[in-house]
Amino acid sequence: MTVVIDDFAKAHLHDKLRGVREALVWKLEGLSDHDVRRPMTPTGTNLLGLVKHNALSDARYFGEVFGRTPPVDLPPWDTAGWWGATHRATEHETRADVLDLYRRVGTHVDATIEALPIDAPGYVPWWEEKVMLFNIIAARLCDATRHAGHADILRETIDGSVGVDRETAPPHDRG
Repeated sequence: MTVVIDDFAKAHLHDKLRGVREALVWKLEGLSDHDVRRPMTPTGTNLLGLVKHNALSDARYFGEVFGRTPPVDLPPWDTAGWWGATHRATEHETRADVLDLYRRVGTHVDATIEALPIDAPGYVPWWEEKVMLFNIIAARLCDATRHAGHADILRETIDGSVGVDRETAPPHDRG
């Protein structure tokens, strides 16, 4: 019976994580380059930076935590300034670059989740904690959902659009 519950839990959490990834990408649709890069908070939070941050966080958590090579070179986790740099797209990174990174990392995340059992062991050095795949899926789902909420607020501030995707958005936001 445990295997059935484990498989169900893994599939359910994975599906939710994919949905949050899609929602975050949808928040960029139809906006100008200026709007996706525009700092909207005193700390400089912007839509493209949220997508980049989620991509790099997913690459690290679903890569190095489980000894799997992520699809992007990452500096050591304790590199000074790394965290802050993940939240902003540089002037040399286009929207297409960041979205391509996010999709490549998403493919890597999906492959990791599909390849490993939900109780696969990993180690998070910045937590100094042994974990299972379950812990990482849950942690990344929480964090990605939090950032998707930030994106909801930023997008609504920019043009009034709200919702998780085109189908669930109010009629005036469906484009």
